[in-house]
Formats: sequence, structure tokens, C-alpha cells
Amino acid sequence: MEVSLARYQSISFDQIQNSCRFPSSIHKVFTAKPLFSGYCFRFSRRKWGNPFDTIKCFSLEKGLQSRRPKPKPSRNTNPVPEWKETKETQIKTPSVGLCSQIEKLALCNRYREALELFEILELEGGFDVGSSTYDALVSACIGLGSVRAVKRVFNYMVNNGFKPDQYMSNRVLLMHVKCGMMIDARNIFDEMPEKNLVSWNTIIAGLVDIGGYLEAFRLFLLMWEEFSDCGSRTFATMIRASAGLELISVGKQLHSCAVKTGVGEDIFVSCALIDMYSKCGSIEDAQWVFDDMPEKNTVGWNSIIAGYALHGYSEEALSMFYEMRDSGVKMDHFTFSMIIRICSRLASIEYAKQAHAGLIRYGFGSDIVANTALVDFYSKWGRIEDAKHVFDRMPCKNTISWNAVIAGYGNHGQGAEAVELFEQMLREKMRPNHVTFLAVLSACSYSRLYERGWEFFQSMSRDHKIKPRAMHYACMIELLGQEGLLDEAFALIRAAPFQPTANMWAALLTASRVNGNLELGKFAAEKLYGMEPEKLSNYVVLMNIYNQSGRLKEAAAVLQTLRRKGLRMLPVCSWIEVNKRSHVFLSGDKSHVQTDEIYRKVDSLVHLISKHGYVPEQKTLLPDVDEQEQRVLLYHSEKLAIAFGLLNTMNKSPLQIVQSHRICNDCHNAIKLIALVTRREIVVRDASRFHHFKHGNCSCGDYW
Repeated sequence: MEVSLARYQSISFDQIQNSCRFPSSIHKVFTAKPLFSGYCFRFSRRKWGNPFDTIKCFSLEKGLQSRRPKPKPSRNTNPVPEWKETKETQIKTPSVGLCSQIEKLALCNRYREALELFEILELEGGFDVGSSTYDALVSACIGLGSVRAVKRVFNYMVNNGFKPDQYMSNRVLLMHVKCGMMIDARNIFDEMPEKNLVSWNTIIAGLVDIGGYLEAFRLFLLMWEEFSDCGSRTFATMIRASAGLELISVGKQLHSCAVKTGVGEDIFVSCALIDMYSKCGSIEDAQWVFDDMPEKNTVGWNSIIAGYALHGYSEEALSMFYEMRDSGVKMDHFTFSMIIRICSRLASIEYAKQAHAGLIRYGFGSDIVANTALVDFYSKWGRIEDAKHVFDRMPCKNTISWNAVIAGYGNHGQGAEAVELFEQMLREKMRPNHVTFLAVLSACSYSRLYERGWEFFQSMSRDHKIKPRAMHYACMIELLGQEGLLDEAFALIRAAPFQPTANMWAALLTASRVNGNLELGKFAAEKLYGMEPEKLSNYVVLMNIYNQSGRLKEAAAVLQTLRRKGLRMLPVCSWIEVNKRSHVFLSGDKSHVQTDEIYRKVDSLVHLISKHGYVPEQKTLLPDVDEQEQRVLLYHSEKLAIAFGLLNTMNKSPLQIVQSHRICNDCHNAIKLIALVTRREIVVRDASRFHHFKHGNCSCGDYW
């Protein structure tokens, strides 16, 4: 423990010796100038005295009351009925069997049936119901998360003169917190005649859960003043609040105080600290806390893996996953969901298959979160049949699951299938959201389904009360551009109920390039220059328009602008996975052990496709192709990857290439013919979309 204290002793806690004078230290953190000057809480800029006197959290703005005593409002304005004395009336004794049955049903998690029996008590009224029955009804309300049930049970308690003890008061408070009724919960908390640590912890945890971090800290300080003590759960909750505010200095003080009070190695505190340090940008401290845990549980492992993934350390996260597996700790569905997403970043089909197998082996084969992650992964990495197989086997699907599979089919150029899935989703009474419409509109755009796309776009606000956003407008502009309707595309931009975004102008610029409209392309490019002056692709698309129109002087002027601004593409690459190993190629690359064979294969392929009309382009400029690559046009990275795949895979097996850039015209034309002469299906995922090359055609319809 000396190491722990030494690491965190120096953080403005010098005055703390045997006990933690927590309020003064936390107040010091929140009132320190450097903290507020460098951090935006989205409040108006003004000079602060004590920040908690003037800062209101979201919950307070919605009507939560402070702890200071104030006149009680009239019954009509208070959303929560008050505990009251009842008149001397005859109290009926309910059937012992009825109350017993309610309690048994709640104990067996048959909450809906328990509340149905409760209706008998409601209809008759005036029954003297015991605490154990009310306790069971509270459990039923929490289990169902039903606001209506909470109101029914609580009103019955109040109207029948139930006098709760401390335990039942806390249970009623918890019931309101768990069901999201924080305004009512806060009023109940303020009216409680007696509050213990459980009461304070319940309301503070509820505030943290809804993002009311500042108000949670205010109540925490009041609790500390009253009790001068708190448990590990409280520290864990406040550490979560520090993570929510992204205030690592406050988190470190909480860490220090937790160590001093003897709960620094508590499992809840340790997991909260790992999460806090990760979210606040200190993965080293998160790793240190994890290493110092005396016993590492599933949550701890998940937290550190998520921390590495959050910071983009995908390989390190994967390594931690294998350590977790080898340690014998039980993995849960969150573990597998994270690993599948990490595999998506690494573009590793093999690792994802292992995670998929583990998901089934450990009994999470029907988990909705993990299976949705699998659908998303397989869709993004060219395995749309596998994605659909996982989707079809899911016993329960939510909107996110449907969105993933619809987007998957759309990205693969199978727009008709995506539209059919969307209509099936509506038939099954699933409610679409704005992401659903983005997926189906993108599918219509990729597959040139103009009429269906326009129909869905209009139905968003008309039938589903969803306001189209800029990304939906961008899809429609692309659709109009595919049909050559540039005037209509420009009119749609001008008719948008908000300022056009860069994506909308970029869609118009691409449409102008494909349709050869120089003037409209210049106009769209100028708009983009003002919004994204450092984005190379905007300049190069305009340069392509000038080149295609024979305006070489203007193209040269754009090129000079690029050089003056110092804009240059990073080296681009393509990679292919063969025999469970990824092979990466740069354009003109000669570092591979099979270089000689690969180059001979490329030359052979070029000779073959030349007989089918292929002529290498002498000059091509696209957003992802720099001048150096023009000199190695025949040996672009995608051609090298395809040649390697043809050499090292079985005949007739499909090839899948992943690129960091957008495929150029020359390679696009060449790969169509390579797919024809080799009778292979070649799938290329570039920076724009999926290209499925088969029988001399591409799924994109030559529009990308």
C-alpha cells in the first residue's frame, strides 16, 4: 500500500492525515481557476463564487429541489403525494393468501402477474397491506421499469396511510430512481424525515446515472459533512461522476481518499478507477490500477480492454483479451461484443470467427448486443451472407440489429435486398429511426433506386415523424446526381431547412464531376473550400473536372494551390488476408518475399485483359492517388494484392481486398476485366464503398 499512497499522496491532499477532510479538497478542485478556465460545462460564461451556488445540473433545471427546507407547495403542484395521516376509518384486512401470492410471484420474477393481483387490492381499497407485500410490489415495479406501476403502488401506499420505516422509505426512493422518475425521487428524498447512507447513495447514484454530475457532487459533499464516512460503492459512484465530467484531477483525489479510507483495492472502486482513467486519457494509470487489483474479475478485465480499445490500441486490447481467456476468468457477452468491434478495426476475419465461436461456446449465442456486433462486423468486411445468417438466427432483434443488416446489404450494392429488409422491418412493427433511413437511402443511392429512395425520403416526416438530417439530404443529392438531375439536386440543397453541410456540397461536387458540369462543380468546390480548406479531396475532384473538360491551365492552378498549402496524400496501401495472415502492399512495392512472382502475375493479367479492350490510363487524378503513384500505374497496390491472392488461393475462391484509399478509374476498369478472365469474384472495400466485381461488372454501376 505504500506504493499506492506514494503515487496519489501528492495530489493536494497534504493536509489529510488520518482522516479525509473531503469537502475542502473537492471544493478546492471545483473552485480552482485553472480547472474552470480550461473546461466548458456548457453554462454561460460568468465569474463564479462557490460554483455549487450558481451551477445547475440538468436535473435541477427539470425541477429537482435543493436540500434546504422550504415551504411545502400545495397538493396540486407537488407531483409526489405526501405521506399523510388517515381519518379514523375501518381498515379492512386483506386475504393473507392474496398478499402471500403477490410476494411469491415477485420472488419468482413474475412481476406482471404480481401487479395484476395488486389490482384486486386497488379496486377494493382500504386494505391494511403489510411491508413485505409492499416490498414485493416495489420489486415488481423495478423489475418492469414501469412508471405507471410506480405511480399506482405509491399512490396506494399514501392513500391507505402506510407508515414506512427507514428500510421501506429507501425502497420507495430506489423504486423511483430505478424507473427514471428523478424529479419525484428528489422530492421524496427531500421529504424523508430520516436519511441514512443508503438514502444518500441511492439519490446520488440516480443523479450520476442521468448525467447530473455536479448536483451529485453537491449532495456528496453534504453527505460527507453529515456522516464523515462513505462506503466503497459511494466512492465508485463519484469516480464515475468524475469520468462523466472528464475531470481527472477530481478522480485522483477520490482515488487518494479511497486509499486512505481502506477501500482503494475494493473491486467496485478499482473498476470505476480503470474506467475513469481510461476516459480521462490516462491509459497508463488505468493499467496501473488494473495491475494492482488483488483479484481481477470480469468487469475489471472488460474495463481495461475497453480502455485500450477507446484509445485505438486495438492490438493491445486483443492481447489483453487473450490474457483474460488464459487467466480462467469468466467472459461475458460484453467481452465478446468488444472483441468483435476490435476485430472490425483490425479487419481480421479470423479473429472475429474465433470470437464468434467463443460467443456460442460460452452460452451467449442468442445475446442481442453481441450478435448485432457480429452482423455489423461481417457486413463491413464483405461477408454479407454470414451477416444475414447471424441475423436470421437471432431470437430477438431490435432496431440496431435491423439497421446493421440493412446497411450491410446497401453497402454491398444489394439495394433491392436492403429495401425488402426495410419493408419487412416495418411489417414486423419495428420502429425505424434516423439511422434506419440513412441505411435504406444509402442502399437506394448505391444501387441507383431513385424512385424508391425519393419515396422513403418523403415518408420520413410524413409517416414516421422523423425530420430528415443533412446526411439524408446528401444521399438524395447523390441519387439525383446519378440520374443526371443536377438542377434538382441544387434545388434540394437550397430548399434544406438548415445550412448545407460539407457532405451535401461534396455529394453535389461528385455529381458534377461524373456528369461533367464544370460550372456547378466550381460552385460546389468553392463552398467546400470555405468549410474544409485543408481537405485534399475537394481540390483534387475539381482538378479532375478541369482535366476531363480539357481545362489544363485551371487544373495546373489547383495543383499549385495544393503545393502552396503543403497538402499531400499519405502513402496508400491495400491488404489481403490469406491463410490467416494479412499481407500489405504499397503501390510499386517490392518488399514482399514473392515480389518477382507477383509482378510477373500482374504483367500476365494486363496482357490477358488487353485482349478484352483494356488500355492503361496515362493520367488519372483521384483524391487518394498522388503524383508518385502515377509512375507506377500498372503496379498499384490493389493490383499487387489481387495478383498475390490469385497466386496463393484455390481456383474459383473469391478474393477480398481492403484499401485505405478510393479505387482509381484505371484499377476499377482493370479489376472488372480481371474478374472476367479469371472467373473469380473480387470484392474490394475502398474508402468509398464495397465493389463486387463479377463477370466483368461492378456492383457500384461505375458511380463512386
